[in-house]
Amino acid sequence: MHPIALEIGSLSIRWYGVMAAIGFLVGTWVLEKNRKFANMDKDQCSALLIIALICGILGARIFYVVQFFDHYRYNLVNIIRIDQGGLVFYGGFILALAAVIIYSVKQKLDPIRVLDVMAPVMAAAHAFGRIGCYLNGCCYGKVTESIFGVTPPAGSELALRTGGMPLFPVQLLEAGENFLLCALYWYLLRRIKRPGIIMSLFFINYGALRFLNEMLRGDNVLYWKFTLAQWIGLCLIPAGIGLIILFTRIKRNEKN
Repeated sequence: MHPIALEIGSLSIRWYGVMAAIGFLVGTWVLEKNRKFANMDKDQCSALLIIALICGILGARIFYVVQFFDHYRYNLVNIIRIDQGGLVFYGGFILALAAVIIYSVKQKLDPIRVLDVMAPVMAAAHAFGRIGCYLNGCCYGKVTESIFGVTPPAGSELALRTGGMPLFPVQLLEAGENFLLCALYWYLLRRIKRPGIIMSLFFINYGALRFLNEMLRGDNVLYWKFTLAQWIGLCLIPAGIGLIILFTRIKRNEKN
């Protein structure tokens, strides 16, 4: 659990940025392998990834800064220091989702099927992002006495913030969950032909898992007994269920 991957003179390369880059590369590979299920060509695939990446980072950073603005109130220049962490997945997800839909419509692609194909991409990229969170010492878990506890490095910012107590590695738990979701969606893309089902499952799966994972976080800010991520998760679950019902009925109507 150390934020610095490499130091070259005064230049520090942080693990958070390294993991984000790896996540993008893996996401690129996943999309390339599955783009045929949305009838996308290579140029559309590349353009979509760049658009989703930019909008995802921008949305995630805006969401974080708004939520924790007191951290930046007297040092606004740090708002652009995303290499130090400070991204909220839901913010990036919402803005990237809108961008993907707009791009798909302009390119005359089926936006629903494109979102199906993007589900394993988002899961894979987010998994590496969470590994970056672990190495960076952000999004940390609660103090624990279990065998899974990880003690922050002595003298680190996280150790000072938590008293140097062992913490549950909730970031790695969520990374593992996202790797499993990526594998699941990869498999379902080859088995489910109905557009929208995989995208809807992503809403349900991630909403439920994130709600539960938040209970293990040690850096939470509560809003009426739940964190903001939990409230969003509670919205995603019924939304996903409703979308599955909708897309299933649309398919039945087409058969009739």
